Amino acid sequence: MHAEFKGRSVTHSETPHSATENHAPAREEYGLHAGVLGPVETLAQSVSAMAPSTSSSLTIPLVFALAGNGTWFVYLLATGATLLVGFCVSRFARISASPGSLYTYTAEALPPFFGVTAAWALLMAYLATGASVAGGALYYAVLLCEQFLHWSPNYLATLLAVCALAATIAYRDVKLSAEVMLWIEAASLCLIVLVLSAILYRAGFHIDLQEVKLRGVHPSALGPALVLAMFSFVGFESATTLGAEARDPLRTIPRAVIQCAVLAGVFFVLCSYSEVLGFRGEPGNLSETTSPLHLLAEKADLAGVGVAIDFGAGISMFACVLACIIAAARVLMRMAHGGLLPSVLAGTSRRHGTPGYSIGLSAVLMLGMTSGLALRGVRGEEMYDLLGSLAVFGFLTAYTLIAIALPFARRAVGQHSIVVAGLCILTVAVMILITVFDLRSTTDAAHARLPLIYVCYLAVGIGWYALAGWRLRRAPR
Repeated sequence: MHAEFKGRSVTHSETPHSATENHAPAREEYGLHAGVLGPVETLAQSVSAMAPSTSSSLTIPLVFALAGNGTWFVYLLATGATLLVGFCVSRFARISASPGSLYTYTAEALPPFFGVTAAWALLMAYLATGASVAGGALYYAVLLCEQFLHWSPNYLATLLAVCALAATIAYRDVKLSAEVMLWIEAASLCLIVLVLSAILYRAGFHIDLQEVKLRGVHPSALGPALVLAMFSFVGFESATTLGAEARDPLRTIPRAVIQCAVLAGVFFVLCSYSEVLGFRGEPGNLSETTSPLHLLAEKADLAGVGVAIDFGAGISMFACVLACIIAAARVLMRMAHGGLLPSVLAGTSRRHGTPGYSIGLSAVLMLGMTSGLALRGVRGEEMYDLLGSLAVFGFLTAYTLIAIALPFARRAVGQHSIVVAGLCILTVAVMILITVFDLRSTTDAAHARLPLIYVCYLAVGIGWYALAGWRLRRAPR
């Protein structure tokens, strides 16, 4: 499990560029098709895992319910926190490329216990996110079918179709998957920008003083709102799972991580500002609507675009399921290579260059999570909320461990920086603060059980690792 970084140390006279280009450690390909994804396709993985177009419809209204006129400010804070994490991840991605992403980074720099914790945390993060957005896809499928066909599709059949189709595409070709995700997100985001631009044009391009002055915003509400806003960003680092498949990964992946964080931050801040402004004076409240962009499109005399946005949001949810299956499968594969899981999950298809068994297991687990909730009568939007809240714990754990590990990894390759160490400490502090806000913001029994479920899950994962080690030590030699 625990391995040191390999490669020559970088002296102070060498530039990071030359060190990365000439002395980077050789990446392991694990049977995956190497170098098939370019910079745009690598970026598409991170963008799709975030599903920014869905946050504008489902997450921003939840943040507004807490932060009101401070919604844009909360997203600005979330952008800052994400950039801190992105800095740590991108620095790691410049010296190591692997399909295990954050798990591999942590395992290479810290003792085995921390690597195991990061592995199980990241796996839960991607699986719960995929299940969450599968619930979101179900919500939009029901919404559109009832609106145009006047019937409600079967929950279990819809979830099965979403997970099965996403798994099939993920298995067939990672390049095809990236291109599908790219076009889906690009089309959906363009429609959203069109509506928001129309709203700003109708408002007269003036500064909304109520939002700028944070009128009516209670400081105590900013913490819980920040937790919700962070869920809009989680998954932005998932390009790191393509370390074996991205072209020139030590350059492409760090850039994709930072670009995704910056672009998403700008989009969410502008989107939240425009939505709050657009609902100013409306009889309905932003926090009370489940399709705010549809209503804003009608207000801007773009009703047809509003329907297209709802359809695009549903398809974007599917793209996010696809991205999460791709990411989770590669984490499973890397865990199998590290001895944490059965070796069968490490296998890849010779023809397609994808981890078929890991992809199948990822899709089955996501389907199991959502189906279990559906059988209990939980609706799609409630799945999105509950499973998304669970996923946040996994991401916060992985992000914290990455920030702890980075100074040790840089020291191992001869790169020392007080500034980097200071930013890592700040990142850890911010992640802990967000976790505290998350734990304190629980308002119902269902959400209150999530931390316990997550801790028990981690305990089982770590216990499995300890048991495997004990059996190995007792095995006859």
